[in-house]
Amino acid sequence: MNMRRLLLSTAVLAICGAGAAWVVSAPHPAFVGPAAAALTPGDPARGRTVFLVGDCASCHASPGQSDRLRLGGGLALDSPYGIFHVPNISPDREDGIGRWTVADLANALLTGVSPQGEHYYPAFPYVSFAHMTVADVRDLAAYLRTLPPVRNRTPPHELPFPLTIRRALGLWKLIYFDRSPIASDPQRSAAWNRGRYLVDSVGHCAECHSTRNFFGAVEDSARFAGGPDPSGIGYIPNITPAGLGGWSEAAIAEVLRSGVTPDLRGVGSSMADVVHNTAQLSAADRAAIAIYLKSLPARPTPDPAGNL
Repeated sequence: MNMRRLLLSTAVLAICGAGAAWVVSAPHPAFVGPAAAALTPGDPARGRTVFLVGDCASCHASPGQSDRLRLGGGLALDSPYGIFHVPNISPDREDGIGRWTVADLANALLTGVSPQGEHYYPAFPYVSFAHMTVADVRDLAAYLRTLPPVRNRTPPHELPFPLTIRRALGLWKLIYFDRSPIASDPQRSAAWNRGRYLVDSVGHCAECHSTRNFFGAVEDSARFAGGPDPSGIGYIPNITPAGLGGWSEAAIAEVLRSGVTPDLRGVGSSMADVVHNTAQLSAADRAAIAIYLKSLPARPTPDPAGNL
């Protein structure tokens, strides 16, 4: 009889635990109802700047063609967790996001929730995008609508079970997802605050230039200090003063403009794509990014195995 009670109690606790996990892991889009209806497209000219800083074309432009504004997706991103297939974000109404509202885009970028009400995998760097302003999202939405629609339906991600259970990402978000806005620091210059916003949110620089833990979250102690390339090939460099050495703010800004380092080397790999975008920014924005990077705390580069 006691064994029956123990088994029954265990079963009840398991059911209650599963129910609680189901409740707390629910997606929470921020823009629904009146809040969603109030979002309208912004200024496409400003949206172009957001698009460039966000490096959207590097992932979403269709491979095998030279037009970086044909955002048909299709790039396969290898990772320790499986292969992620980058989606079509062109204005195509069937294969892209042509049917999305501004609220849909805001929920994707700021909360990591799809229009279907599912969690996005953080291979989509919404952990950084979540700090964007709503004004920038509205402007980006307006700019994306000016781009050509592309017919290309991308395949589903290739992930092993249980990573296919998207609802579990809600538990991941409880631990690693912070939507706090980036507050302006009155002790710093306007350029420094602008640089911080561009680097920490729209530019999502930490997503590549940091080492991640077992669960795929950025290690705060190694933020910007470099780490293994998510593809498993190569190593992303340290962009704190410990890695940049004696580079001046002007030298960093020049790398963002021309891709040429102070020792006259050209940047390569995915950074070359980044420079393709940053070269089109204003000189003021490139300088702001440089000012902020120079102010980062110097952190040692983790070894290639990811040990701190």
